[in-house]
Amino acid sequence: MEINWLGKTCFRIKGKQTTIVTDPFLPEAAGSLSRTNADILCLSYQKPEEAGEVKIGGEPYIIQGPGEYEVGGVLVIGIPSFQDESKGSIRGKNTIYALEIEELAICYLGKLGHMLTDEQIEVIGNVDILLLPVGGNVTINATQAARLVRNIEPNIVIPMYYKTPAANEELDPVDKFLNEIGSQGLTAQAKLNISKNSLPQGTQIVLLESPA
Repeated sequence: MEINWLGKTCFRIKGKQTTIVTDPFLPEAAGSLSRTNADILCLSYQKPEEAGEVKIGGEPYIIQGPGEYEVGGVLVIGIPSFQDESKGSIRGKNTIYALEIEELAICYLGKLGHMLTDEQIEVIGNVDILLLPVGGNVTINATQAARLVRNIEPNIVIPMYYKTPAANEELDPVDKFLNEIGSQGLTAQAKLNISKNSLPQGTQIVLLESPA
């Protein structure tokens, strides 16, 4: 399986038979997203019409909101959450997605803005790969993100939604999270190729290059 970070909260998770894209962003910042194909589109905080403005190739099945779904051999569980610590009253609702694809358990936190409860962590279950925001301000911050990693105990952590040269939002740089988690000095890589058999022991932080 191949995982690419396309910027902000957008990932392409490409299995042998099914490709998932999470939260594509609007055309003025989307760049190469228009050349991306998907079978499944997971929306955590966007409206379908907003995501539809990004010209994702193929005819993806759109998943938005809590529930259980099975598409193309992929099991998707949507778990309700919020974009802020006031139950969504400031920035709105968010959906966490627990994905099972090619024997790997992936948890995508979307634009999560609060710490998870023990009940939410239990619903998420075992996590091989955790995709989590770390930039603060409009999501959880570096300290909260590091605490979640310790609570969830995934094998691989891929940070997202932090300050990049193209980011036009007030976000913290990823170094703040790396300092919190004790993984300074990492070099970003273009993509992650991973299988169940190649998962590391313990927890490993993986930085992916962002085009946006």
